[in-house]
Amino acid sequence: MRSHGVMTTPVAVGPGPLSPADVVAVARHEAPVTLAPDALRAIAESRTVIDGLIDDPEPHYGVSTGFGALATRHIPVAQRAQLQRSLIRSHAAGSGPEVEREVVRALMLLRLSTLATGRTGVRVETAQAYAALLSAGLTPVVREYGSLGCSGDLAPLAHCALAIMGEGEVRDREGRLLPAEEALQQNGITPVELAEKEGLALINGTDGMLGMLLLAAADLHLLLRTADLTAAMSVEAQLGTDAAFAADLQALRPHPGQAASAANLRALLAGSAIMASHRGPECTRVQDAYSLRCSPQVHGAARDTLAHAEAVASVELASAIDNPVVTLDGRVESNGNFHGAPVGYVLDFLAIAVADLASISERRTDRFLDKARNAGLAPFLADDPGVDSGHMIAQYTQAAIVSELKRLAVPASVDSIPSSAMQEDHVSMGWSAARKLRCAVDGLGRVLAIELLTAARALDLRAPLAPAPATAAVVADLREAVDGPGTDRYLAPEIAASVHYVTSGAAVAAAESVTGPLK
Repeated sequence: MRSHGVMTTPVAVGPGPLSPADVVAVARHEAPVTLAPDALRAIAESRTVIDGLIDDPEPHYGVSTGFGALATRHIPVAQRAQLQRSLIRSHAAGSGPEVEREVVRALMLLRLSTLATGRTGVRVETAQAYAALLSAGLTPVVREYGSLGCSGDLAPLAHCALAIMGEGEVRDREGRLLPAEEALQQNGITPVELAEKEGLALINGTDGMLGMLLLAAADLHLLLRTADLTAAMSVEAQLGTDAAFAADLQALRPHPGQAASAANLRALLAGSAIMASHRGPECTRVQDAYSLRCSPQVHGAARDTLAHAEAVASVELASAIDNPVVTLDGRVESNGNFHGAPVGYVLDFLAIAVADLASISERRTDRFLDKARNAGLAPFLADDPGVDSGHMIAQYTQAAIVSELKRLAVPASVDSIPSSAMQEDHVSMGWSAARKLRCAVDGLGRVLAIELLTAARALDLRAPLAPAPATAAVVADLREAVDGPGTDRYLAPEIAASVHYVTSGAAVAAAESVTGPLK
């Protein structure tokens, strides 16, 4: 969501878990990748286990058998290279629009991280090919549809594996579409001839859905602070009270996210002359509407939901997901760890929280536009109501997005369509949950940006009363891109500028220049 600056410090992938920051650095900021020495050792050691099974007359899934419902077919040694090639070619069956570059890079890095655990049995050169592709800025073309979130994100991962074979298409760092063979040659990367077990190891993982979860979490950390900022601006400009945000009241219901959100609201509203103007005994407002007064409770619940999702992500980051796996004592065992249910559930949970954050933001915005509820401001904040419409239709745009987010909050993980001749008869749909969460996070940023744009206009209209130093800094910074109140103007570019102001992190940065780091 922030600007994608290029990082030159490489991320070292070892047998231990990557950090979420590592994933964002590689996915969004083009950080190169290296394999740590202990990862190279672990990969080489587990490969010796697979090599020891090549001539074993006993069947071993992925080594000497077919796949899925075809696992009963024994494959002779002479056909096993073809077996691996056929697996990748047939599973690279995606369709639809291209998946975003940052998602594909995250997916590849997370698959490499599992390879680096030494539990998959691939060869060192196969793992190194993934690191080389990432470092060269080559991104395989992956399509929107093709993963059921079980047996791994099969089609998306197969498109990546196809690229290291020198097949399919990739985009270079500048976004040019190239045949994979040509791109590898230009970057000095030798195509990989897959050996026993390797094709399976490259496609059996929750890497796509996990990558999208980590990217969404990074965005939501910013948007949650932004939501507190826009709520503070709305409370202030609507002549609400900050009394309900007092620490002792919040402590009566000690959810950690709620406490953090309320603390942010107090910091953002500190020193507001607008707030001080109606604190006296003449003020007859006993309590504010829920969308103002309950902001810490809703924002806090979303924070706690994110914390839960990140706890699940941390377990996934520490996992070696493949089937079969090479165990620590050298066995090769089938398992079901590729099932995406743990990740799918929290992706859906976050989509619910995102929809509700957007919903309460839209309700705060709507209050500005209704003369009966906006504490003395003009209808729709219009310069000349009737001639001018002000922010009337900006709220329509918010409402349309919020309605879409409610649809996106319908869980994907409760669905399952059997596949592979009923061998894979229960699937997670985690990839679908991740795709809709990405749409939801984008929508939330737009909804908050419209609230910020509207609240800034209302704060200007409260002059000569001055806002809090923190919210004043945000309004002043926004005014570098968007003019203050006046007659109706072409509104779409102003909304777009506000969206950029929010999603780039500039709005929160302006507030934090006064408050210090928000929680």
